[in-house]
Amino acid sequence: MTSFARGAENKPIRETAYETLKHAIITGDIPAGSRIVETEYAEKMHISRTPLREALRKLERDGLVEYMMRKGVVVRAFTVADVEEIYTIRNALEMLTLPAIVENATPEDVERLRKMLNDMDPYDEKNDIPALSPRARAFHTELTRLSGLKRILRVIESQDEYITRFSAISIAKETRRHAAHKEHYRLLEYVEKKDLDSFESLMKKHIERSKETCLLALNESKLAKKE
Repeated sequence: MTSFARGAENKPIRETAYETLKHAIITGDIPAGSRIVETEYAEKMHISRTPLREALRKLERDGLVEYMMRKGVVVRAFTVADVEEIYTIRNALEMLTLPAIVENATPEDVERLRKMLNDMDPYDEKNDIPALSPRARAFHTELTRLSGLKRILRVIESQDEYITRFSAISIAKETRRHAAHKEHYRLLEYVEKKDLDSFESLMKKHIERSKETCLLALNESKLAKKE
């Protein structure tokens, strides 16, 4: 499990415990189906059971754990509904940032983002998806930050760990990565031209396809487990 030390020392213990456990669950360090025994985890994390219990209640509200009869606290598996909801929220928020991105983007911003895409070209040519995927996410993050909409950005960034995990779920199913990479160049071209209509139209299709790919991979994974 990720060290309890991650996070700011000034945060309340319950918040640091919550963030540590959330990170470990989302990244798969604590797999779905695992029991979180209070005494065991309090000892591992060198904290008392009270802040741990408060962190677990918050994780339950997030839908990451559930209290089960005769088992206690158990880590939930991500469901199709979870993926659908998180992607839908994130995608809607990303769409809200597009007008500000087009308005704020400078020639220097465009050149910096184009260099990111150029650096991704060799991985695209080799179809090196494990190397390409995190770089594609980094490109999207930098593009979205150009909006300067701090409140929306904070909510989007709060979902980053989920999106990273969902990308790992879908990575084996990614059959359109080359097309997606080409779309990144087109999106940047629309930003450079200040063509908001084309930018919004392509971005909507682009991020919806990401959601569909993850949902398809998750469904196929569930079917494979039943066979």
